[in-house]
Amino acid sequence: MQRTCLLLFGCLLAFSLHAQPSFTVSFPASTTTATLDGRVLLILAKTASPEPKLQVGDAVETAQIFGLDVNGMQPGKPVTVDAGAFGYPKRSLRELPAGEYYVQAVLHRYETFTRSDGHTVKLPMDRGEGQNWRTAPGNLFSKPQRISIRAGQKGAMSISLSQVNPPISEPKDTRFIKHIKIKSERLSKFWGRPMYLGANVLLPAGFDQHPEARYPLCLFHGHFPADFDGFSETPPPANMDTTDYIDRFKLKGYNKIVAQEAYDFYKKWTSPNFPRMLIVEIQHANPYYDDSYAVNSQNLGPYGDAIMYELLPEIERQFRGIGKGWARFTYGGSTGGWEALAAQVFYPDEFNGCFAACPDPIAFDAYTVFNLYKDKNAYFSEGPFRRTPRPSQRNSLGQVKVTMEETNHRELALGTHSRSGDQFDIWEAVYSPVGSDGYPKRIWNKETGVIDTTVAAYWREHFDLLHILRRDWKTLGPKVTGKIHLYCGDMDNYYLNNAVYLMEDFLKTVQNPAAKSEVAYGDRFEHCWNGDPNVPNYISRLRYNTMYIDKILKRIADNHPAGADLTSWRY
Repeated sequence: MQRTCLLLFGCLLAFSLHAQPSFTVSFPASTTTATLDGRVLLILAKTASPEPKLQVGDAVETAQIFGLDVNGMQPGKPVTVDAGAFGYPKRSLRELPAGEYYVQAVLHRYETFTRSDGHTVKLPMDRGEGQNWRTAPGNLFSKPQRISIRAGQKGAMSISLSQVNPPISEPKDTRFIKHIKIKSERLSKFWGRPMYLGANVLLPAGFDQHPEARYPLCLFHGHFPADFDGFSETPPPANMDTTDYIDRFKLKGYNKIVAQEAYDFYKKWTSPNFPRMLIVEIQHANPYYDDSYAVNSQNLGPYGDAIMYELLPEIERQFRGIGKGWARFTYGGSTGGWEALAAQVFYPDEFNGCFAACPDPIAFDAYTVFNLYKDKNAYFSEGPFRRTPRPSQRNSLGQVKVTMEETNHRELALGTHSRSGDQFDIWEAVYSPVGSDGYPKRIWNKETGVIDTTVAAYWREHFDLLHILRRDWKTLGPKVTGKIHLYCGDMDNYYLNNAVYLMEDFLKTVQNPAAKSEVAYGDRFEHCWNGDPNVPNYISRLRYNTMYIDKILKRIADNHPAGADLTSWRY
């Protein structure tokens, strides 16, 4: 009897500490008179600054978020976010403790695409922001408001989406930095509407004074570049504020360090002995992510071919590129590292070398911390009597920041059907076949983590770079020997070094031909380490455009066809 009373008391106490609130979200006709599709995001935070929508993330301090898909939402007609909406970190509003909160809502707008594959899908088109639901132009949001949630509270709290994100201004050309935008016929055909590719192009010193010169091209892969960063013709002001703090590096004054590195790069770029070349950053944000991974994909379309055969030739035409594979190189880190290696593998004749730093998983049997082909669950390591959560991020000491389940549930709260605009969803969108509903087939159940082996098998044959190199080495090997350079910190925050180890084992032992590759690790270095063991991560990550110059020049000297132009660009 006593035990029953204690259990009953515990249940009543738990009920008293948690409320079951609901919210109605609407937008007035003064905001827009359009009927809108999208995802309503409801964010609750314990602090007012920064505003709640900026507090959602993988850190333990994250705000709470709930998501709800809406179709045909009309002005003045509210939708209800209640206990059925999927949330992160709490799964449901019924789990939310009573207390004081700052609440904010966002409508991440979707558009309808009728694709050439016959599928019609609703997706958030990038609008120049680099696929960011917080800042996407045209997204509606509410002003943050303080609320009190009480146990037993009845009735819904109303939120008005009275604000609209403004358009984003396009960057302006300078004497060194030019911007290009083209309509891609390949992508427009696939998506059923005009689709564009852009690029930021850094011109060499003396470009206008040497009209006879034709230049090698370096393709710097990475996340969406609004403009060409890391290059400045002016030094940072002596009195520049240095009170800023970046927790990742435990460092004050990082903004001034970044500004100084940008000016130092300009001085190197314009120095008499620096080789003259084009450096290109591409803009290929799309309805799923801030870039396309620069490959052809069932869900994203032929981005690889569009970049390789539409965008780069136009850049080389406008800015006098040599336009041959022996004079093209590619490099990048993280997403850009995977893209650099993928470009070399999928277009082996079009590049003379790749420099891939901290690449996203390049072998799926080391898909961060698990084997995609043998493990049954992405979120848990399972035994007969227990299961252990898998980590997703760590610091340089191995301390776990977030688990696989947590980061994937955050994505699921942000968007169903791989529409979160975040990391695991874009891997899924790029690598997966199209499902019967027109959206990417799930590699695993997003709620439970159970892996779909048939989808994993498709990933293996189409996008597992190690498997593809092994499978096709007889024909691919002669085209990529001497071209692959890999760099990774052995304490990469996302465990990306695990796949690099497997790739290294293959590259070291393969013959006929030998790979003649380079693989290097940074002892205790974290994510973004790109090959320099003599400076901290926070410095080397700013020097991609100068780090590989000597190796690029050697590749050109050793691997160029007869009659190649080796002089017009060496003024």
